[in-house]
Amino acid sequence: MRILSAAAMMVLLMAPAYAQMPNINLIPEAASRSPEEREQDAVKDKAYKESLRKIPDAKAASDPWGTVRSNETPKAAAPAKPKTGSAANTPR
Repeated sequence: MRILSAAAMMVLLMAPAYAQMPNINLIPEAASRSPEEREQDAVKDKAYKESLRKIPDAKAASDPWGTVRSNETPKAAAPAKPKTGSAANTPR
């Protein structure tokens, strides 16, 4: 009886996971398109490409901080000189 209830629990737990499996078509040739559908797709693609040509070119990106920033690169700061003397060499 325990084996039967364990098997039933396994089936009940696997059912939601099985329902989430994608429907994979392993034979893509079986679901081919008809010549009329291909022709309609070609017409749609042509109309799409024509609509893309009608979109004007984008203007240069505006930079609101462009007038605030300078075009010169900042000069590198001189490296810090190490301290010399008796205070720098004393152990703490």
